[in-house]
Amino acid sequence: PEMSDNVHHEVELVVVIGKDCDNIQAEDAIDVIAGYGVGIDVTMRDIQNKAKNEGKPWAIAKGFKNSAPISKIIPASQFQSIPYFDLELWINDEIRQSGSTKDMERSVGELVAFLSNVFGLQAGDIIFTGTPEGVGQIVSGDKIRAKLGQFVELNVAAL
Repeated sequence: PEMSDNVHHEVELVVVIGKDCDNIQAEDAIDVIAGYGVGIDVTMRDIQNKAKNEGKPWAIAKGFKNSAPISKIIPASQFQSIPYFDLELWINDEIRQSGSTKDMERSVGELVAFLSNVFGLQAGDIIFTGTPEGVGQIVSGDKIRAKLGQFVELNVAAL
């Protein structure tokens, strides 16, 4: 985006909610998940840091046009339980991020349960679950490739 000089990539597991839910337990999360994908949380880091330093909301730094490309969604019905996924991100064919959802601070089930308790969730809601280390800057023209294990790949170009 033109308003930022410091745009960063964050590869993340994306969880799509398939049923409305409120106050569920982690072990019940599998019953409300419709599918999984890989997404890139694009962040205007300079805008985010300025807003944080001024004690202002920084939602605009994450929620702008084209800020969250998502792959096709893998149906949750392909799995008997909530799986662990490997996440990878390349910029111009150079690996920048590599991690696994098994290393997340909260499991997918715990995260879905937590969000259902705080906000309530509705069918169609999309959850970006957090990123492994290696977040870094992207510039216009960069070719970005994100993978969710061997399941799905997302290819985009930085605008």
